[in-house]
Amino acid sequence: MTQALLLVDIQADFCPGGALTVARGDEVVPVANGLIEDFGLNGLPVVATQDWHPRGHVSFASAHPGHAAGEVVTLPDGTAQALWPDHCVQGTAGADFQPGLNVAGITHVVRKGLDPLTDSYSAFFDNSRAHATGLDEWLRAHDVRELAVCGLAQDYCVKFSVLDALALGYGVTLYREGTRPVEAMPGDGERAIEAMRDAGAVIL
Repeated sequence: MTQALLLVDIQADFCPGGALTVARGDEVVPVANGLIEDFGLNGLPVVATQDWHPRGHVSFASAHPGHAAGEVVTLPDGTAQALWPDHCVQGTAGADFQPGLNVAGITHVVRKGLDPLTDSYSAFFDNSRAHATGLDEWLRAHDVRELAVCGLAQDYCVKFSVLDALALGYGVTLYREGTRPVEAMPGDGERAIEAMRDAGAVIL
């Protein structure tokens, strides 16, 4: 049984200067690089996710005339969708990994949010739960049963990735210093930490 490092969405658009800045998001990079080095030295896999949206993605406020970023709309399938600025558009610099991240140490990349009609916070599934990203299959094929997690953002993609990992039977350790929250509502970051801890994650 193997442990793997999961880096969630450490991308330019989520760091200062990006289209959807997470405050101090760039501070996760040195933490991630230290973990990448440790895992690499031990011959353990490092998996990174990327938000990889087509233009006009359903999560973009620009795709919903009359609505603005920060609002929540109900999609035709009944899913509640938070609206964001256009971000992590396929092939743009904002979708690239944050400069300074040791991409040479990454073993496998999972791209999510490709379906124009469904968002994908989790590294494992889209928000409608209709499609899987393939991450679970890849991890099982490599005998991974334990995940160490860091990345962005603590109260969205990190939280949902950790909760899904736990539900799928993985052991999860979250490196709190390697994650930062959006905090759309004050306290969202701490509430996310508590939700992950309550579900069984170890918070370091």
